[in-house]
Amino acid sequence: MVFAVKSLLAIAVIASVACSVFAVHCYICDSDTNPKCGQKFEASDDMKYDCARVSPPRFLQNFFNVHNATGCIRKVLDTPGHHHVIRGCFYGDVSNTLAGCQADPSLPPVKQLSCDVCSGNLCNGSSATAPIAAAIVLFFALARVLS
Repeated sequence: MVFAVKSLLAIAVIASVACSVFAVHCYICDSDTNPKCGQKFEASDDMKYDCARVSPPRFLQNFFNVHNATGCIRKVLDTPGHHHVIRGCFYGDVSNTLAGCQADPSLPPVKQLSCDVCSGNLCNGSSATAPIAAAIVLFFALARVLS
């Protein structure tokens, strides 16, 4: 009986990790419309999105064969009078961010100060260590149960 419960728990953990591997979740916001999205980021549940449900930007669809998000992005733009922070889903090769970090050519030109790309869930927030810490705690808890 105990072995069956341990096996079921292990299968549930593996299934939940496998599901999260295929779906990238990112914060999506714009500091012009939401002040909590700025340099001092304050995460909230309404900013969390499953990137599988978000379409890539139109200008990326026209130039690249982009279908699924591969990570998260955080751009800082220099607009007249202030810095503008945009967080969203990243489409393209995470190791070659040049294409995915380009600006929308249909928008007025602004100076891009930075473009940070990451591949973990919700990694475009201010703290990317929380998911790692949770995974470590889960691993040790599972090891304790199975030992």
